[in-house]
Amino acid sequence: MRHTYWIRRAPALVAAVAAALILAGCSSGSSTGSATAADGAATVQGGAGALDFSGSTLEGTQLDAATLSGQPVVLWFWAPWCTICRAEAPDVAAVAAEFDGQVTFLGIPGLGPEDDMRRFVDETGIEGFPHVVDGDGGLWARFGVVSQPAFVFVAGDGTAQSFMGSLPADQLRQRASELAGG
Repeated sequence: MRHTYWIRRAPALVAAVAAALILAGCSSGSSTGSATAADGAATVQGGAGALDFSGSTLEGTQLDAATLSGQPVVLWFWAPWCTICRAEAPDVAAVAAEFDGQVTFLGIPGLGPEDDMRRFVDETGIEGFPHVVDGDGGLWARFGVVSQPAFVFVAGDGTAQSFMGSLPADQLRQRASELAGG
């Protein structure tokens, strides 16, 4: 009889877990990973393979990130319905424009329909850099991203650090400057 108690409660338990995951959907600054620093950074997959991925951009072209190996790259993970992502988008666009030619920015949208992603790009002014659609969540999983927004900073030597959560413009600018060698 004990087992039937848990079987009857399973739908409620699943609903509670799902609700918790949804509420955690827009992160405000926590980090993941086993090597987490006090500033919210965690070491993630690095080496020559950090940028070993390709995908379709929102513009419909193929992007092979491996062509960026040896260059500093910022990956910004966002979702079209994320209010925190929407709020930080203008700052991300401004910092990306400021470091154009020094640091490559790539948006990695997921968790939504592509039409919503395109609308988000148009409404927030982030069309200045490519956005690689992660429809199946493979890139998010690869870099340990469990909520958005999140950033992965890939140095020219291929080492990568992640930051789970939103970054104010001055902190994003500082991280981009460090990648650029400044």
